Amino acid sequence: MLLKFFVIALICASCIAKEEDVLEFSDDDFDSRLAEHETALVMFYAPWCGHCKRLKPEYAKAAEELIRNDPPVALVKIDCTEAGKDTCTKNSVSGYPTLKIFRNGEFSQEYNGPRDANGIVKYMKAQVGPSSKELSSVSDLDQLLAKEKEPVVVGFFEKETDLKGVFLKVADKLREKVKFAHTSYKELVEKYGVKDGVVLFRPSHLKNKFEDDSVAYKGKAESSDLNDFISKNFYGLVGVRVSGNQREFKSPLVVAYYDVDYVKNPKGTNYWRNRVLKVAKQFNGKVTFAISPKDDFTHELNEFGIDFVKGDKPQVAGRDAKERKFVLKDEFSVENLEKFVKDLLGGKLEPYIKSEPIPESNDAPVKVAVAKNFDELVVNNDKDTLIEFYAPWCGHCKKLAPAYDELAEKLKEENVVIAKMDATANDVSSPFEVHGFPTIYWAPKGSKDSPVKYEGGREVDDFIKYIAKEATDELKGYDRKGNPKKSDKTEL
Repeated sequence: MLLKFFVIALICASCIAKEEDVLEFSDDDFDSRLAEHETALVMFYAPWCGHCKRLKPEYAKAAEELIRNDPPVALVKIDCTEAGKDTCTKNSVSGYPTLKIFRNGEFSQEYNGPRDANGIVKYMKAQVGPSSKELSSVSDLDQLLAKEKEPVVVGFFEKETDLKGVFLKVADKLREKVKFAHTSYKELVEKYGVKDGVVLFRPSHLKNKFEDDSVAYKGKAESSDLNDFISKNFYGLVGVRVSGNQREFKSPLVVAYYDVDYVKNPKGTNYWRNRVLKVAKQFNGKVTFAISPKDDFTHELNEFGIDFVKGDKPQVAGRDAKERKFVLKDEFSVENLEKFVKDLLGGKLEPYIKSEPIPESNDAPVKVAVAKNFDELVVNNDKDTLIEFYAPWCGHCKKLAPAYDELAEKLKEENVVIAKMDATANDVSSPFEVHGFPTIYWAPKGSKDSPVKYEGGREVDDFIKYIAKEATDELKGYDRKGNPKKSDKTEL
C-alpha cells in the first residue's frame, strides 16, 4: 500500500512539475512580468471552458519543452473570469481559449497554429530568432541534422547571390513550418559540393533505401520555384501524417494506419513504413502516401467504417481525386497495397459510403435524406430543395425542428422539397459542406452543383419569404414576397 502511494505521489509530482512550467499572471503583474520575456505565448482562458480544459495538458507539455528552448519561449495563462478580467478586456478577448503572441511585453500577433503539444512547440520555435540559422562549422550542421525531427532546408552560398536573397525570403515566409539554415563556411561548402545552392535534408529517423537522404534544388532563383520544391519534397515518398499537418496531404491519398511511434518504437514504425515506401516508389507522385498513428485518427477511421485497427499490421484507407473513400479489405501486404492503389486510380473500387438505411417510408412532409438516397432525393429530383444537415444532439437543431416541420406542411403541395439529413451518420457529398449544426442549403433545381447556404431567420415566415422569392417557379400558394395568394373561388 505504501509503495502504491509512493508511485502515485511521484506521478502527481511529475504532473505538477509540468504545470509549473506554465506561468500564471494576473491583472496586477501581467504587464511587468510579461515584459521580462522576449517571446511569450499567452492563453486567455475560463475555468469552465471545455476547449480550455482539453488544451490545458497539451499547453503544459509544450511549456515543458519551450522553456528549455534556446532562446526560451514562455507559455503564460491568465484567468479571464477572476484575477485577469481587466487584462482580458484590454486585449479584446471575446472567446475562450484565445491565444496571442507577445514580444518583450508588447502584443505581436494572434496565434493561429495547432492546439496539440508538438504543434505548439514547432510553431513557437519558429517565432524566435532569425528565420534561417547561420552555420559556422561542419559540426553546426551535423548537430542540427541530428537534433531535428523534420526536414531541414540548407542554403550554401559562397557569396551574396540572387538565390541567397530568394532563400531568405522563402525562409521568412515558411518559418512556421520549415527549419532553415544557411552557410558560407568554406569547409561546409566544399564538403557538400554546393557553392550556390539549396539542399533539403531528410531527418535521420526517416532515412531509407527507396529515396535519397537529401534533395538538391535545381530551379531558378525565384521564390515560387523554391517554395514549390520544398512543398513537393518536404514529406518524401511517404509522409508522417499527424493531427497538426493532415490537411497538407492532398488527394488522391493513401494512408496506412498503425502504431506509428518514433519515440518508443522507431524500428517497428519504419518496418511498416518501408513496405509502404516500396509501393509508393512505383507510382511516381500520382498518389500521396502517408502513415498515421491509428490511436490519433480514431474518428477518421470511423469515417471509413473502421471501428479499430486489429493487430500490428496497418489498416489502409484512401481517397481518390473526387474525395470518394475506399478501404483495403484484404490483409496488409505489399502486393495487396499495390493492387489497391492501382484499382483506386483505375476506378475499379467500390467507394465506401457511410449511410443510414434508406427509410422504408418517406411520406412525411419533411423528407429524410441519407447518403444512399441523397442524389435521388436532393440532387436529381428536378425540384427546388431546402436541405437541413443536423446532429441529433444539437440543441439548435431541436429548437428548429417544429418550425421546419410546419414549413414542410405548408409547402407540401408546392414543387419544393423540404428535406433533412443526419450529418453525423451519413457522408455529406460535395459541393455541400457542413462545419456546424444546423447547416441549411437552398439547392435550385437547375443549379444543384452550386447550392446556396441559407443564412436567414429560422421562423416559418422567414423560410417562406426566402423560398417564395428564390423559387425557380412562382409558388402556387404564395406570391414572390411570401404573401398568401387569395383563393380563386368565388364566394356565394
